[in-house]
Amino acid sequence: MTIAGKTYSSRLLVGSGKYRDLEQTRAATEASGAEIITVAIRRVNIGQDPNAPNLLDVVPPLRYTILPNTAGCYTAADAVYTLQLGRELLNGHKLAKLEVLGDERTLFPNMPETLKAAEALVKDGFDVMVYCSDDPIQARILEEIGCVAVMPLASLIGSGMGILNPWNLSLIIEQAKVPVLVDAGVGTASDAAIAMELGCDGVLMNTAIAGAQDPIRMARAMRLAIEAGREAFLAGRIPKRFAASPSSPMAGRLK
Repeated sequence: MTIAGKTYSSRLLVGSGKYRDLEQTRAATEASGAEIITVAIRRVNIGQDPNAPNLLDVVPPLRYTILPNTAGCYTAADAVYTLQLGRELLNGHKLAKLEVLGDERTLFPNMPETLKAAEALVKDGFDVMVYCSDDPIQARILEEIGCVAVMPLASLIGSGMGILNPWNLSLIIEQAKVPVLVDAGVGTASDAAIAMELGCDGVLMNTAIAGAQDPIRMARAMRLAIEAGREAFLAGRIPKRFAASPSSPMAGRLK
């Protein structure tokens, strides 16, 4: 998977929040095999507070690509400022995840504000990966603005409901010239596999792993699901039929 000119061997991206402690964060991240780790600048310490535990001590930037995100932002202005702060904390790091939320109940993306922030950030030199609605038109506009990846939600953030509209995702994948990654709504390994079987380039998740009864085991399951789903997509599934098709053909059978 190539994003903003850099190639990654893992198609699983993971978040860094909601874990019991930093040691569990480290263990789950390692088990996932992920190389890109999202960090909520407003919620996680990566140097803002020198007196608090620093996430970068357990997910070091020399080993992982840190992806600062704007979780908790509800306006374009707040999102732009937050990522500018993240860039400063990470010594000029350009890759960033934009999300501008519409309300606290659904955490659905506010697309007018998202488009405004995306334009400003691209002009400011950021490589923007963007959380968006599963609307093919909005995804196309974000790509035209210059975003390096579009990240439509599968269902509401943290809901675990899985992929509720595979048809919209398929339309986005079909038209996109940049990577398409499912962001939000994954609940278990089968959800991740389905996203990859549809042709997504990757999947980002946090709650599905951190909220599991055994986060480290779930992280391993997600890694395997991503790999299996990608292999199935490349292999090409058989068409669905309304009639049986015997595994052993009748023609040429022994009598």
